[in-house]
Amino acid sequence: MARNRYDVDETLETPFDFRHLKRSFVYMKKYRVKMITAFMLSVFAAISGLLGPLITKYALDVTVPNKDIKQLVLLAVLLIISAVISIAFSNIRGRIMTVVGQDIIFDIRTDLFAHLQELPFQYYDDRPHGKILIRVVNYVNSVSDMLSNGVINVILEFLNMLFIMLFMFFVDVKLSLVVLSGLPIFLLVMFSIKTKQRKAWQDVSNKSSNLNAYLQENIVGARITQIFTREEVNADIFDRLSNKHRKSWMHAVTFSNLVWPATDDISTCVRAAIFFVGLLLLPSGAATLGTVSAMTSYASSFWQPIMNLSNLFNNFINNIAYLERIFETLDEPATISDKPDAKEIGDITGNVEFKNVTFAYEEGKTVLENLSFSVKAGESIALVGPTGAGKSTIVSLLSRFYDVNSGSITIDGKDISRVTLRSLRSQMGIMLQDSFIFSGNIADNIRYGKLDASYDEIVAASKVVCADEFISEMPDGYETEVNERGSKLSGGQKQLISFARTLLSDPKILVLDEATSSIDARTERLLQQGLNKLLAGRTSFIIAHRLSTIKNCDRIMYIDNKGITECGSHDELMALKGDYYKLYTSQHI
Repeated sequence: MARNRYDVDETLETPFDFRHLKRSFVYMKKYRVKMITAFMLSVFAAISGLLGPLITKYALDVTVPNKDIKQLVLLAVLLIISAVISIAFSNIRGRIMTVVGQDIIFDIRTDLFAHLQELPFQYYDDRPHGKILIRVVNYVNSVSDMLSNGVINVILEFLNMLFIMLFMFFVDVKLSLVVLSGLPIFLLVMFSIKTKQRKAWQDVSNKSSNLNAYLQENIVGARITQIFTREEVNADIFDRLSNKHRKSWMHAVTFSNLVWPATDDISTCVRAAIFFVGLLLLPSGAATLGTVSAMTSYASSFWQPIMNLSNLFNNFINNIAYLERIFETLDEPATISDKPDAKEIGDITGNVEFKNVTFAYEEGKTVLENLSFSVKAGESIALVGPTGAGKSTIVSLLSRFYDVNSGSITIDGKDISRVTLRSLRSQMGIMLQDSFIFSGNIADNIRYGKLDASYDEIVAASKVVCADEFISEMPDGYETEVNERGSKLSGGQKQLISFARTLLSDPKILVLDEATSSIDARTERLLQQGLNKLLAGRTSFIIAHRLSTIKNCDRIMYIDNKGITECGSHDELMALKGDYYKLYTSQHI
């Protein structure tokens, strides 16, 4: 798909509207007590700060002309106390909101991670993993301050403006109107750039996502890069993506940087106008020096919250693009999920039936069509056939990693689409060709299949699948630390660890998808004895291209042409001399 590339910008399926912002209040509501406390502290700090110009006005107009030294000292002390209270309350408020911001980051990131674990395989097939990672890490960090400090600051700055206006009109009405005359110009500037600014930051979001996707892809594929000496080519690609990100950032910053200078210029012009008007009014006695001084201070104070609001507006516009991506991810439907009336499947015996199953990964490209077969509990079924015929699709549908387009799949007569995923998958053991190893020690990787397993159980499972021998030879045995994806282990060792992990979970239905592909012939012969124990009493589906490994299966199904073309035991299919016979003999010439 086109979007599954690092150099293709993502399209936004759910454009932002204010309902998204309303949704974000859910994360803030949890901390409303702390946020209200911080808000009240901010109000008290603002009021304390606004007392300064009034004290100064009184000192200039009354105390200084009267040469009242004692009162002047008292006013100076009051001025210092008001400033200290304002600073102290602001600092306390800042600490509270820092904690709230981190708590909000934690909550959003937890929700994102939980939702990502429920999304179907198709979601990860369609997107570079780097584009998913950047949403969980970078975007959440970016929006946290907007959701914590941002909302409070918007309310607070509006209240500051209101308080300042009350103080201004209390001091002088005419000069207050001069201060307010710059507002229409400010609003015109803001509305003229907001749409272009938002689109510019959406483009930054896309270019940042592309860059992160390519970086993640190259870290994972570092070995292949060096094997094929692609370093210079990859560096050129990275430079191109990085340059696009830089250009998009500079373009967006250009719009953002228009706001603050415009606001500052308007504020400067307003203060100049106050001096001009004040000089005209001073001779007539319509204004005093203290009044002009106080109004100049209030003009600065009045335009300060406006400048703060413009910065908050910038921050809001910049982070809307990230908030959109976060909610887009949270809104991604978990198509493979429990139905409202889903029930526990209960303990299963392993009778499996496919009834007229049709499935396609993409519309119009059917992989399986009207597929029907039944398997008795304890039977071992081998699935063979050409690559892409649908072998892995069958076991993926049985595990309900995808839902069928039509038909049904039942286990012990119960439709798997109507049972809970946890009750279904907890009784299935699935061994894939790509044996994933998590960072940690070997024992923890095996215990992943049964978290409460004892050390003796881990060793016992490892011995059955012939993994104990190589594990015991390692420096720290089962406590040996392994890296993510098991980079220091061979392919065969990773598969044996995965075998032990699967065996430890004690599944009722076992799926082995090319599970022995990386194991050498000698180990495979030894493992076969363990596999016989592993398969005993369990319904099993085995996908293998090395046909010697599935000769003893109860039935072998040849998958091709969107269904089963041949089915029978090894001897029966060899006697038939059809597709299976040709495939088998081609491997044993």
